[in-house]
Amino acid sequence: MDAPHVSMVSLLAKIGRTQGDLYRGTGISRSVANRIVHGEWPVRRASDYRAAIVGWFEKQGAAPDDLEALQATVEKQVAPASSHLAEASPEAPATTQAHQEDPMLLRHETLTAEARQHFGLIRSPFIDDIQTRADVFQSPSTRMARAALMDCAQNHGFMALIAESGAGKTTLREELEQRILDENRPIIVIKPYVVEMETNEQKGTPLKSSHIVEAIIAALAPADTMKGSPQARTRQAEKLLIESTAAGYSHLLVIEEAHRMPKPTFRHLKGFLELKRGLRRMIGVALIAQTELLALLSAQNADMREIVQRCEVIQLRPLDNDLGEYLRHKFARMDIRLEDVLEDDAIDAIRNRLVRIPRGGKPSDALSICYPLVVQNLLTRAMNAAASVGFPKVSAQVVAGC
Repeated sequence: MDAPHVSMVSLLAKIGRTQGDLYRGTGISRSVANRIVHGEWPVRRASDYRAAIVGWFEKQGAAPDDLEALQATVEKQVAPASSHLAEASPEAPATTQAHQEDPMLLRHETLTAEARQHFGLIRSPFIDDIQTRADVFQSPSTRMARAALMDCAQNHGFMALIAESGAGKTTLREELEQRILDENRPIIVIKPYVVEMETNEQKGTPLKSSHIVEAIIAALAPADTMKGSPQARTRQAEKLLIESTAAGYSHLLVIEEAHRMPKPTFRHLKGFLELKRGLRRMIGVALIAQTELLALLSAQNADMREIVQRCEVIQLRPLDNDLGEYLRHKFARMDIRLEDVLEDDAIDAIRNRLVRIPRGGKPSDALSICYPLVVQNLLTRAMNAAASVGFPKVSAQVVAGC
C-alpha cells in the first residue's frame, strides 16, 4: 500500500516550525526554500535538497508516519520529467550546454525568431543594445566606476578598472569616450594597439613602453613623422604632451586587457605618470582588466610596489540586488514591460542560478557571477525555452530548467 502524501506547509504547522526555520536550518536559500515548500523543486541539486529537508524534519521530531509521507511526496515531486510531463520544467534547446557547466562559461545565446514573436520583440534586447549613453544601465557600482574614469581623465590620475569578463568594463570605457565627445570636453584619449597583446613573445606581442610612446605621438600629431631612435621618439612624445597641455587639453592613456601586459611595462608606467608641466601631470592612466590583474597588483609583489602604491583599484560588482532594475531598463529600451516577459519569481531564480560555491566550499564562500553578459545569456536561453513549450512568461521553473 502506498504511503500517504503530506504537504510541507501542513507538516511545518504540525511540528510548530516556520518556513524561515526550514531555510535557516538547512542552509537552503530563502527563495529556493519558498518554491520547494510549495511543491516546485529546482532541477539542479534536487536530491541534495531532498536529503537536507527530510533530515531536518527528522531532527525537529516529526513523527515516523509523517516522515514516510513526506518522503513519498518529495519523491513524486522530484521524479524524472518523463514520468509527469505536465509538471516538468521545459527543457532548454538542444544547442545549450548542460547544467553542470560553469555559468560564467555559458556560451553566447541567440534569441530565436519563435521567442521574439512569442514575447513581441522586433529584435533581441541584448544584441547591439548600446547605441547611446542612455542605453547604459547605471548601478551604484557602475556610477562609481564612471565617475572615477572621468576624474582620471580630467585630473591625470592612475586607476585600474577590474571585473570579470562580461561585467561591462569596455562599455564604460566606450561611454566615457562618447561623453567626452557629447560634452565637448578637452580630453584626448590615447589607446595603444592591444589586439595581439600577451605577456611574452611566445604567446603573442607584448606591449612595451616604446609602443605607448608611439601611441602618444600618433594620437597628438598623426601627420608627424616619428623620430628614428627610441630616445628621440620619447622626447618627441614629451614635447607634444607639453604643447597639448599648454593648449588646455588633458590626456588619458587607456590600456585594455591590461592583465596581459608584461611586468616591465607596468613598472614603466610610473615614468609616463611623472611627465609633468610644472607641478601638473600631463597624462593619466586607466587600466581596463579582468580579475587576474588583482594578483599582479598585490602588495606581496615587491617588484610592483611602486605601481601598487599609486594605482587606485575600482572593481565592478555583480548586479545582484540591481538585477531587476537592470532587466527592466533593458526591456524598456525596447518599449516592453518586464512584467510581460518575466513572472514575479524569475528574477530571484536568475540571481540564485548565478551563485556558485567553490568545490569543497561552504555556503559562506558563495560567489555571485550575476554580471550583464552572463545574465543575458541565461535569460535568452530561458526565453527560448519558454517559447518552445508555450509558457506565456519566463518563470522560476523555466530558469531552473536552463
